[in-house]
Amino acid sequence: MKELMQVPIIQKLELEQIPAQTLSRYWLHIVSDGLANPILVPLIIAKGKTADKILGVTAAVHGNELNGIPVIQRLFKEIDVKQLDGIVIGIPIVNVPSFKRKKRRFNDGTDLNHIMPGKKDGNVSQVYAYRLFDRIIKHFDYLLDLHTASFGRVNSYYIRADMKDPITAKMALLQNAQIIVHNPPSDGTLRGAAEELGIKAITLEVGNPNTFQKGMIRSGLTGLYNVLSYLNFIDEPIEMPQKPSVICKHSYWLYTDRGGVLTVHPSVTDVVKKDNIISTVQNVFGDVISQYPSPEDGIVIGKSVSPVNQTGGRILHLGIIDHNREIVLEQEGIIN
Repeated sequence: MKELMQVPIIQKLELEQIPAQTLSRYWLHIVSDGLANPILVPLIIAKGKTADKILGVTAAVHGNELNGIPVIQRLFKEIDVKQLDGIVIGIPIVNVPSFKRKKRRFNDGTDLNHIMPGKKDGNVSQVYAYRLFDRIIKHFDYLLDLHTASFGRVNSYYIRADMKDPITAKMALLQNAQIIVHNPPSDGTLRGAAEELGIKAITLEVGNPNTFQKGMIRSGLTGLYNVLSYLNFIDEPIEMPQKPSVICKHSYWLYTDRGGVLTVHPSVTDVVKKDNIISTVQNVFGDVISQYPSPEDGIVIGKSVSPVNQTGGRILHLGIIDHNREIVLEQEGIIN
């Protein structure tokens, strides 16, 4: 507790006041609670030899998405500010109220990652999102936003990025992920809103909620170091993937039209063919009451693992593979 109390509380980010080649920690007072006590967002800032570019790394935009927290913690324990060019800013917990409650959504029931960049004079969640952007995010030149799957689901290690932008495409490929989904901006997410400001941004979906997964944490850290090397923050070799990422031109979730006990047959990263049966719903007596075929060829990005399924429940997240995108990226020199 004493160590936390020694971390200074700030009202705004003044990067020019931070000395070069230092590692700093701050509590940013972003809003206040019902007792007029400050709600504080943790910041870790590594300022290197120069301050000509800024990379932001964020985690826990949803309060139960935990894998990104140790990724950021480990990065700042290992980073050498004496050799660093530029500034790296980590926000290990973006959605502080939800993290405290062990909940995914903000304390007014809103999904914070659907209302970015918020509103200056909006409701509780909108003001929180606006001040996050106004006081921190707008300073970034680049952003890596770390997420996980939601309740009752599992994800592959996959990336969302605007693959038509050469820099974000390269940032995505350097994550050594299993799957990359092309996702343009203007979608209400932290990544999309950052891109609207001209910030090069990608979303990393790193595993499952409410837990730390060592393999996913290690993968996320490797991708982060690769991006730091590519953008010339550090002078380290880039670790190339053993297997190239599958690139999807878009993706969508499939849903049930009947309630019951759900079984999803393929595993994440499995390729499925059109009309293959991908899930079965049974009644409580074990009778099969519905089966669901794949509407088209694709790859399983994520899936439901909860057997308890109400009508309209999620089945799986289907990515539609872009077989031409890798050729385009090679022609543009993004893939060497």
